[in-house]
Amino acid sequence: MKKITKCIIPAAWFGTRFLPATKAQPKEMLPIVDKPVIQYLVEEAVSAWITDIVIITWRGKRSIEDHFDTSFELEHTLVEKGKTKELAEVEKISSLANIAYVRQPVPKWDWDALLRAAHLMWDEPFLVLFWDDLIKWKKSGAEQLIEAFHRKWSPVIALEKVPDSKVSSYWILETKSAEWKIHLASKFLEKPKSTETTSRLGVIGKYILTPDIFDYLRKAPQWKDSEIRLADAFVLMMQDRDIYWVEMEWIRYDTWDKLGFLKATIDFALDREDLGSDLMEFIKTRIK
Repeated sequence: MKKITKCIIPAAWFGTRFLPATKAQPKEMLPIVDKPVIQYLVEEAVSAWITDIVIITWRGKRSIEDHFDTSFELEHTLVEKGKTKELAEVEKISSLANIAYVRQPVPKWDWDALLRAAHLMWDEPFLVLFWDDLIKWKKSGAEQLIEAFHRKWSPVIALEKVPDSKVSSYWILETKSAEWKIHLASKFLEKPKSTETTSRLGVIGKYILTPDIFDYLRKAPQWKDSEIRLADAFVLMMQDRDIYWVEMEWIRYDTWDKLGFLKATIDFALDREDLGSDLMEFIKTRIK
């Protein structure tokens, strides 16, 4: 099995939950303090020694491409003004990884995004990071997934324990056995009622997948809306090979959700030396 060096980041959705802010700006470019969400994901991939990243975009997402490109005018201005710290931050962005872009004519969720990048993955296992799951921990989510993959050499899925009230919002995974923090999957349930399963393990948007996933995606049944769910491909794959999930150590923020986005912004700001103390003092005044 080859070393994992590639990553797919699907980023072609409308971001309707954040309208009107996302009417003319990609949701993935909304900042957590002063860094767009998608840059956090690219940095997460790079932390796990990923060198090649494919970002799935569509019309109206050009600012993502511009963000990871060189900006001569901006860099020249920063040089003239002697802003060396800001210059270093800007220059670092364009050298994080080899980034390629594949466009979806119409956003069609995860299955179509992955299939459009299939020709760039060749016969290698690869990392998938969805833009709405932001992680804060001393070891990134991508690093933890790759470590688990190197133990099993099979697809690995990140999961999170969810409360009863949230079970019906997730694909839920039931398991057979556990070794270390890696569990063997036995069954996928699509947004079940909390009374239909004792499992509280919800699938999160971070995976290590093997290249045969593309064959299972092509064979997976279509739903009434003509969509194919990635989890349906996993169900087919489980008939032929093992799939594992890993207990992640992390603080996770669901940036798809407005409250989750605000929590991430506050938490990341509190960790900043230049913002943390003043922000905490402000929060104290609001609590009073």
